[in-house]
Amino acid sequence: MHARVVTVQLQSGMTDRAIAIFRESVVPAAQGQHGFKGIQLLTDRNTGKALVISLWETDADLTASETSGYYQTQVIKFAGVGIFAGPPVRETYEVNVQV
Repeated sequence: MHARVVTVQLQSGMTDRAIAIFRESVVPAAQGQHGFKGIQLLTDRNTGKALVISLWETDADLTASETSGYYQTQVIKFAGVGIFAGPPVRETYEVNVQV
């Protein structure tokens, strides 16, 4: 299994809006992607920092979610309405242990 971890700084006071967009739009879109295994949004209301961890069956599935335009479309849902205070930072990992 493989994971994409996206870290982003949210604009002050935008955490609830970010959560709503994530729940109402990002989650359903992710569930329709081939090889998708799960997704989590973690936020720190004090600092405005947010982490998104998405899980993918294979590295090819993770890569396809980026080359297909899926990932970019999700980012635009937030950036397009001024929720991000800076650009998201994207990293990928191999998942070695999952309970």
